[in-house]
Amino acid sequence: MHNTSTGLFSPYRLREIEIRNRIVASPMWQYCGSKGYPTDWHLMHLGRLAAGGAGLVFQEGTAVERRGCGSLGDLGLWHDDFIAPLSRIVRLIESCGATPGIQLLHCGRKARMLPPWQNRKAITSEGIADWDDWDMIAPSPLPHTSEHDVPREMSAADIAEVITAWSAAAARADQAGYKVLEIHAAHGYLIHQFLSPYSNQRGDAYGGSFENRVRFLMEIVEGIRAVWPAHKPLFVRLSVIDQVGWELEDSVRLARLLKQAGVDALDCSSGGLVGISPIETAAAAQLGYQVDYATALRRQVDIPTMAVGMIVDAVQADEIIRGGKADLVAIGRELLSNPNWPIGAAQSLGADPDWTLAPQVERHFLRRREDAWRAAGVVLPKGHPASLR
Repeated sequence: MHNTSTGLFSPYRLREIEIRNRIVASPMWQYCGSKGYPTDWHLMHLGRLAAGGAGLVFQEGTAVERRGCGSLGDLGLWHDDFIAPLSRIVRLIESCGATPGIQLLHCGRKARMLPPWQNRKAITSEGIADWDDWDMIAPSPLPHTSEHDVPREMSAADIAEVITAWSAAAARADQAGYKVLEIHAAHGYLIHQFLSPYSNQRGDAYGGSFENRVRFLMEIVEGIRAVWPAHKPLFVRLSVIDQVGWELEDSVRLARLLKQAGVDALDCSSGGLVGISPIETAAAAQLGYQVDYATALRRQVDIPTMAVGMIVDAVQADEIIRGGKADLVAIGRELLSNPNWPIGAAQSLGADPDWTLAPQVERHFLRRREDAWRAAGVVLPKGHPASLR
């Protein structure tokens, strides 16, 4: 049997939260919220990821305020009424043995877009009569694309208000029961817009120098750490490089500051500041094309990292962990295709998969496997972990 003590199926502890394995269900937008509220689809989507064996299940990017929404179907956490329906999702994830996490975000100038099946075209001010208009704000009055409206440059009061909204949403996430919180500072959303000189052309304390451009994020981290319990981990997702000016060296420098401020792990992605998708690059066609970013920050900053991007195979994922390239692996589209990917990964690696199985399906799963082996002429000895005898 595969040694699980150091690999993909080893538990992982951050602060006082232990995750049952190193497989993370990446936050994936579903575009089907109802005025910020989750629907039955979210319950099904996140529940099956938890039941499928992922160790940490992240809820999709959830807006910290109304104007932070990217689409009409975004989830929100900008008032207390959202806590109860989100708590139901948390309870379901935990009942399946997984750790519930939530990603918080603000889209800034990358707001007001149609879902992918409608080509993610911008929703103009005239096209949102079915929900109140939302003010598109950004560090500078620069549109995300030529199809987007020009955002309003944030005033000092706007900045303070948004920072407060982040900490208030984090406090609500704690009340809802989430055990891990991630700040989305990547993919061209509002925090990334402040970080990059490409999108931040301010002349005040939040623009210009590196220290000024990271100030917005650092103040958000400070505000969240003041309300997010000390025993719960805090992640930050970064576009480690963004192809338009933010480089690895900038991320290393920022990572050191984040570590000092109480951030526990970095989710290492890339791109997204121009165009629509963070994976609109030739590199995205390569397996594990962003793993090197996670490795670089882990080794240069001595901070836990999560690798993401075209991680599709159990051996590939296991080697990332065993090789010290990252501490966690985030799986996205593969889990949408097969929510039971972790169970299959455990089998292919020779690890004991029983920890992934809900009692409602365990006996059926083991019976199917034993029958298949018997049909192949393999007789399991009595007492074998896969034997029902």
